[in-house]
Amino acid sequence: MTQNQIRWRKSSFSGGSNGDCVELAHTLTAVRDSKNPAGAALAIDAMALVTAVKSGILGR
Repeated sequence: MTQNQIRWRKSSFSGGSNGDCVELAHTLTAVRDSKNPAGAALAIDAMALVTAVKSGILGR
């Protein structure tokens, strides 16, 4: 994921004259096989990943 693909959010309180503000982005967690780093990767919401791991649906 590149910087241009990330949806950044800025606080509605950041209306100052110099524009200084912290921006936040909710991004996905990427998972790949360390034995095949050039292979496919799974991009998934972090909480969905935790749920999948805990439920065992990802297998081994």
